[in-house]
Amino acid sequence: MFAAIFICGMTMVSCFSESRKNVTVSATDDASQFVTLTDAVPDAILEIRYYGTYNFVGTRIDGYEEPTALLTKQAADSLRAVSDDVIKQGYRLKIYDAYRPQKGVDHFVRWAANIPDTLMKQYFYPDLDKSVLFEQEYIYEKSGHTRGSTVDLTLFDMQTEKELDMGGTFDWFGPESHPDFCGNPETGEYTGDNSKSPANRSITAEQFAHRMILRQAMLRHGFKALDSEWWHFTLKDEPFPDTYFTFPVMRIESSCLGKRPVGPSGELRIEG
Repeated sequence: MFAAIFICGMTMVSCFSESRKNVTVSATDDASQFVTLTDAVPDAILEIRYYGTYNFVGTRIDGYEEPTALLTKQAADSLRAVSDDVIKQGYRLKIYDAYRPQKGVDHFVRWAANIPDTLMKQYFYPDLDKSVLFEQEYIYEKSGHTRGSTVDLTLFDMQTEKELDMGGTFDWFGPESHPDFCGNPETGEYTGDNSKSPANRSITAEQFAHRMILRQAMLRHGFKALDSEWWHFTLKDEPFPDTYFTFPVMRIESSCLGKRPVGPSGELRIEG
């Protein structure tokens, strides 16, 4: 098993950036159509990696003001159906990231341009030279997460009280995170083909099967998968396909849905 983490890349356009070329997008700080994920999916476990320092950058990411997760109302409703589904199978959803403000994406871009900063290389991209991140499309200036209906997640096994073993964790840069690594995600067949791994890494049949449990549950309830990251899913009928949002990640009180997030003194929190 190997440690894992990604950034959207060449064959993986995601994590922080999905490429939507030739599409005109607009920016807004309107959070009125968003909810705090755990209000809609109370069984979800949160491990918001970009609020902490254990991520590929090694610092808290700009725009993550609280260790919480936000989604559009539509995506949250569908994720609740996924949660109900996997709970019947003995699992809970564990969330790594959901809505990502543009300020966070900008932070990734600055980090990628700072080639000497390789603090977290051994944990997240040991096989990759950081200088190729833009060239190979691991980093973009816009992200699907910023549209509010994309989520990065895994499964938590309620029997063992541990994350389900996926053969690698969230955000590994490399082909080992592709859904078709060592198997066929369309049929669920394990092949063991690890020829794309630059370091001859592999995952077991059981680990591949675990990835498929998550994938199939997400697809059953209206999400689409990404061909480069087993943990990344976007609502098929996302409500804001051409909009990216700029408000910070901080809890939206359920009693105040439809309003902008506010700070402790009541001021509007608007990211510049």
